[in-house]
Amino acid sequence: MARKKRRQIFENIEVIDAGAKGKSIAKAPDGKVIFINNAVPGDVVDIQVSKKRKAYYEGSATIFHKESDKRVDPACQHFGTCGGCKWQFMGYEHQLNYKQQEIVNNLTRLGKVQLPEVSNILGSVDEFFYRNKMEFSFSDSRWLTLDEIQSDSEIKNRNALGFHIPGMWDKILDIDTCHLQEDPSNAIRNKVKAFATQNNLTFYNARKQEGFLRTLMLRISSTGEIMVLVQFFHEDIDNRTLLLDYIASEFPEVTSLQYTINSKGNDTIYDQEVICYRGKDYIEEEMEGLRFRINAKSFYQTNSKQAYELYKITRDFAGLTGKELVYDLYTGTGTIAQFVAKKAKKVIGVEAVPEAIEDAKDNAKRNEIDNVEFYVGDMKKVFTKDFIALHGQPEVVITDPPRDGMHKDVVEQLLHISPQKIVYVSCNSATQARDLALLDGTYHVTKVQPVDMFPQTYHVENVVLLEKRGV
Repeated sequence: MARKKRRQIFENIEVIDAGAKGKSIAKAPDGKVIFINNAVPGDVVDIQVSKKRKAYYEGSATIFHKESDKRVDPACQHFGTCGGCKWQFMGYEHQLNYKQQEIVNNLTRLGKVQLPEVSNILGSVDEFFYRNKMEFSFSDSRWLTLDEIQSDSEIKNRNALGFHIPGMWDKILDIDTCHLQEDPSNAIRNKVKAFATQNNLTFYNARKQEGFLRTLMLRISSTGEIMVLVQFFHEDIDNRTLLLDYIASEFPEVTSLQYTINSKGNDTIYDQEVICYRGKDYIEEEMEGLRFRINAKSFYQTNSKQAYELYKITRDFAGLTGKELVYDLYTGTGTIAQFVAKKAKKVIGVEAVPEAIEDAKDNAKRNEIDNVEFYVGDMKKVFTKDFIALHGQPEVVITDPPRDGMHKDVVEQLLHISPQKIVYVSCNSATQARDLALLDGTYHVTKVQPVDMFPQTYHVENVVLLEKRGV
């Protein structure tokens, strides 16, 4: 029988940088890069290789000979097992530095565009408890710790209400305290789990596709309103009523209590009927007197305070005087469009999700904004010459695409209509860099402002102002 090949180990390696997706970087003795999933720049470690490729290695630090001065003690007891908050063991000021560095590297190395002086990244006032939306999954076969696996004790209660283990769609880590959403988020989750267990309500099993309780979504708005949405795998009127009545009684501050019955293979709710059990079927966010209704399916930036800062930067970059026609591409629920409308002559918003456009129209009507119009459709199909001919030539285009960036046809159309300014908001500076390279012949980058929306993670937003060359 062949022996299993031992994994290669590199000893006494200094971690020199932070890389993409939360990994740190070191150099192997042969000069290849090593991507490490559990180290901080400045650590000196032994690294066990898990993958060997032609140009690089991947691995984990197994022995720490020296700990970096950039390290801090993680606040969360679940750090290292939970897939979120991958940078929680790094001081926040260092997180910000590496996020800024990533923006500059991507725009210059991938986009190869000439940059002005990049503004210092705008950090988040709240380093923890900043998310307005969290989604938790029920499971009857929770993830076991190594100590539990090695123990001789019988584990009777395998129920969990928490997060998916990274890369394992059917394994849920039971969460005691999460540091991402303010109270009463932890209290609601923990009491719902305890009540359900005490009353023998079955937790979902993803492999067998059976069980009663499927997911729990919590939204807490900046105005103090709270939405709770329970997703059940099948209908059971008595037990459904039992749980929902308990939540309403135990947490009277909940302003929107909703549920859905979802028996399909995945737990997305966008094609499901959501039923309001108690209170309103929405909560509200507020910015500068504008109020936005957020329903269970609505998209809204998950860091409310930083969203306000992001939108102010976007509006400032646009430099509106009240005379401009503005196009807001990938408008979502129209929050940016409505936020800049008072400084513009007119704003046209375009979005692919019909429900988002309905939300945008409803919010604009309630906010008594009459100089915005919203249209639905696939961006590359809607944003055409005919569309421009019908709605007018914009002086300013704001674009906030998904992580994949803009479709090449959208970029070509932008070059064709050639607005004076483009404000490009991005959650992925790598695809933003690709798009800036395509626009570089006609536009030059005049402002760059990174914004940290997600402390303790490697994610970062970036706002870029492009202005026509020769103007």
